[in-house]
Order: sequence, then structure tokens, then C-alpha cells
Amino acid sequence: MRTIGLIGGMCWDSTAEYYRMANQQIASHLGGFHSARILLDSLDFAEIERFQVEGDWNSAGAVLARSARTLERAGAAVIVLGTSFTMEQPFHRERLASHGLTVVVPDADDRAAVHRIIYDELVHGVIREESRAVYRRVIARLVDAGAEGVILGCTEIELLITAADSAVPLFPTAQIHVAAAVDFALSE
Repeated sequence: MRTIGLIGGMCWDSTAEYYRMANQQIASHLGGFHSARILLDSLDFAEIERFQVEGDWNSAGAVLARSARTLERAGAAVIVLGTSFTMEQPFHRERLASHGLTVVVPDADDRAAVHRIIYDELVHGVIREESRAVYRRVIARLVDAGAEGVILGCTEIELLITAADSAVPLFPTAQIHVAAAVDFALSE
């Protein structure tokens, strides 16, 4: 089995989810006492946040583009939820659009709410039902306007939102990344 090089999420809670999912998938594929061989680099979100504020997208990197292969199969207009930087800056939207996707983002008030919940709650491990309700309403409004899928463009959102919270398919970036890493680890 190959070693998975894993870069964690924005907070340790989502990094723990990456680690858990990778080990569960390896155990599911191989059975017995198997677990994933992982080299983990846990990010300091303060550094990433600084790059976002400065608009240094090459340094901050982009994880959404890795999801495009999965999303292309859906052939849908997709909602992108994440920090305001992810939703508002062209980097992610242009990357996804280059793969034939129609990208939809919430209106300004909803973008502010989504961003605030990530920064004030999720990156600190705070999960609130009131915040889950906010995300559900944001998703529902955009689905009513024609969106057919939702990209959870910040790994911390997966701590709050599941498929049960959306009437359309979710594309959880952490789960997509882990599945690709496990496929790599198990390939020869």
C-alpha cells in the first residue's frame, strides 16, 4: 500500500475527519487490521487566511478544482459554498467553469452568513443547529432558482452539513479528496 500525503483542513476538526475517513476507507477495502499509511501536514489556518485576505491565490492554493472530475459527471449548475474568498474571487469559479460547470453563489447577505459561520464557529469546532438552519435556507433558495448540486468548498462545512440537509447532491471536498487519496494508496 502506498503512503497518503495528507494536507489537513483549515481547522484540526476537519483534519481529524480526513484522517478518520481515510482509515475507514482503507479498512473497508482491505479488511482485517489494515489502516492507512498517512503522512499528515496540519495547516495553520492563520497563514491561509492571510493569503486569502491578500488575494495571493497561488499561495493559498485551490482544492475545488480537484472536485471538477466528479462534478462533470453530474452535469449540473452547482452552488459553491465556502469562505467569502472562495465564493467571490474568480479563481475557483473560473476553474470550475473551465470544466463546463455553471457556478452559482449565494447573494451578498447569504455569502456573509456562510463566511461568518465558517470563521466564527466551524474553524473553532463550534457546531450550532441555528447555523445548520442558515445553510439549509441558503441551499434551498439556490436550489429553487435552479441549482442542481452543492460544492462544499470549505472542508469545515462538512462538519455541519450532510446530504440530509440538501435536496440536491452534495460534493463534499474532504470526502472527494480522501477517496482519491485512498485510490492512489491502493494503486500499484
